[in-house]
Amino acid sequence: MTSQERVRNCILGKETDRQPIYGWVRENLATQISAQFGSVENFEDHYAFDAAHIFGGPWSFCGETFDHMRSEHEELTPDVLLDYDLFVSPDNTADYENIAASIAHHKQRDRFCYVQTPGFFEHFNTVFGIENHLLYLALYPDELGELYRRQAEWTKAFADHCIDLGADMIHLSDDWGSQRDLLFSPNTWRELIYPNMKTVVDHVHARNCFVSLHSDGCIAKVADGIVQLGLDVVHPWQENAGMPLEMYLEKYADNFGIMGGICVQSALGIMPRDALEKEIRRVFGLLKGKRWICCTSHFVQNHCSIEDLIFAYDLIYKLARE
Repeated sequence: MTSQERVRNCILGKETDRQPIYGWVRENLATQISAQFGSVENFEDHYAFDAAHIFGGPWSFCGETFDHMRSEHEELTPDVLLDYDLFVSPDNTADYENIAASIAHHKQRDRFCYVQTPGFFEHFNTVFGIENHLLYLALYPDELGELYRRQAEWTKAFADHCIDLGADMIHLSDDWGSQRDLLFSPNTWRELIYPNMKTVVDHVHARNCFVSLHSDGCIAKVADGIVQLGLDVVHPWQENAGMPLEMYLEKYADNFGIMGGICVQSALGIMPRDALEKEIRRVFGLLKGKRWICCTSHFVQNHCSIEDLIFAYDLIYKLARE
């Protein structure tokens, strides 16, 4: 079974020959990994990673437009943004050359490739700042709804180009949670985020491609809505934010897969190795054979030593094959 077949079957709840594994290791540890293995690519090959998380392509917002707006307005509120053409064209094929090169590299290894693109709340935080954005959800709901709608149209076009290049899944990054709860009310999520994400999910599914969500924090209050969205994978299903794996297994394992299980906030690079081994074995004991892609919960942080990373992935490699 190829890695691509293994991940697809895992997401769909079909039989696999072993648990698929992956990890977000490059962002902070590329230098340490390269010193030990020669390159991050060699690390990925050494541990036979089954998936590839691909970044790149055009950024949706036009920098020149924002520079112009900032020169004319003291505060960029949602109503101001509606008067401008914020988005770059998603149809310049040259902007996708880095995605095409990454997909080609990983397809040579038969990996399952997913391409990240921003969602709605997370993306507009880059414009407003998160505190202002939370305020604007109450003050400008109609205007934000229209901005999200425009972002959804851009995202559908972006997804089409990535799918044409061979992407297996479109990965929407849209952080909704704090460590304890949603950052906004479930009603706000239902009225503003749900309908716009639903149009993207349905569009990508019509292209016979999977859709996944990355959201940090506790999103339990909208987990039923995630089912209604039809998302195929959720990352990371964060246990230390009040979302136990038992909750997923009891209520949602028949509806979508999860990616994660190796927490970078409470385990990897934090626990002593005997405790880390016990924790990794606990997660495998709960999730092995389920719709689970073993992965880190986020980017491995730079306080994780290369020795601890190797220890963890030696164990993960072994447990996935037992």
